[in-house]
Amino acid sequence: MADLSKALQVLRDVSTATVTTILLKKGLRNVWMRGPRPQRANQARVAGRAFTLRFIPQREDLATPAAWSSPRSTRAAVEAMTADSVVVVDAMGTTDAGIFGDILCARMVKRGVSALVTDGVMRDLPGVLATGLPLWAQGTASPPAVSGMTFVNWQEPVGCGGVAVYPDDVIVADDDGAVVIPAALVDEVAAAAPAQERLEAWIMQEVEKGAALPGLYPPDAQNTMRYEAHLKNINKNR
Repeated sequence: MADLSKALQVLRDVSTATVTTILLKKGLRNVWMRGPRPQRANQARVAGRAFTLRFIPQREDLATPAAWSSPRSTRAAVEAMTADSVVVVDAMGTTDAGIFGDILCARMVKRGVSALVTDGVMRDLPGVLATGLPLWAQGTASPPAVSGMTFVNWQEPVGCGGVAVYPDDVIVADDDGAVVIPAALVDEVAAAAPAQERLEAWIMQEVEKGAALPGLYPPDAQNTMRYEAHLKNINKNR
């Protein structure tokens, strides 16, 4: 990535729908995570490097309250989280045990984490929301994670909502859910996204004027010429 900060600034203004369209053109179809949904209304779009955590099915001798003090625990993982990262938690889609509660999320906010994305659920949801941490999850459950899962590690490849996520991939999340951009493609996606959104804005204007979709979406040669003329006219009037 030539300049990640600039790429992230661009991606914060780009919808996940646009991102998935661009990635589809590059042959990537499985990039939208099934399950994570925004947990508050009008939650701002986020974009950031993935910081991954992974749970596996419960092992009763390991998944105990004593594990909370282990060097390899969710508490230790929180202290390793990097500022501006989007934390991605592989909870295997478990919905009857919450991965984190309000205290851990409050600490994540203090560490500068941008958002939390999980295919699992949270505990103490009102308290979690009160921390201000942007959250994409499946909902809430009272039991702690150790009642249904075993935490194993952080910063390794995970599967969240059926999607492979590697540390330092980029996550974009908005009202439509969360999408992963492979690290090697971040610059290409950020470069292509604004042009894609400008094109779709013009197409929407044409639809509102009564234009039919065939040949417009996607644009054929004639409509491409019309669009290019539209762009030249805008640039000339600036």
